[in-house]
Amino acid sequence: MNFVRLLMLWGVCVLPLAASAQWQWVDKDGKKVFSDQAPPTDVPEKNIVRRPGSPSARPAFAPAPAEPAVAGSEPARPPVGAASGARPTGVDKELEEKTRKAEEAEKAKQAAEAQKVAKAKADNCNRARQGKATFDSGIRVARLNAQGEREVMDDKARAVEQQRLQSIIDSDCK
Repeated sequence: MNFVRLLMLWGVCVLPLAASAQWQWVDKDGKKVFSDQAPPTDVPEKNIVRRPGSPSARPAFAPAPAEPAVAGSEPARPPVGAASGARPTGVDKELEEKTRKAEEAEKAKQAAEAQKVAKAKADNCNRARQGKATFDSGIRVARLNAQGEREVMDDKARAVEQQRLQSIIDSDCK
């Protein structure tokens, strides 16, 4: 009878441990979310406050480094209950892999953006050079006005357009 009560007491004490397996994160609106399922993939790692199995939301700090051993003295022993490994390997490797992949994706995104900007500048440069060559050739150039009528550009308008094209060439053709 005593054994049954002890077993029931143990079951009651262990039951809340299973219920505490919850995730906690901050969503895009700044609200804390509690769930027994992992957050969506669009939630960044920095916004995940608590994972199942972690004792609290506070980060764990490493113990202070041991003092260097003096020659002839007994080697330092780890404290009782200390883990033999420096870090748990499974979680850290996964986290490092995710971080590395995220950094690679960010670098690739930045490289693609830089390539897109460079292509746009090269296109602008080519168009500006072609337009400048047209204006430098001296041929008559006509533009459409607000009413849709063709107007031939006078010398003043040609000079303004040549300066504008030259500024584009100076900025984009490097």
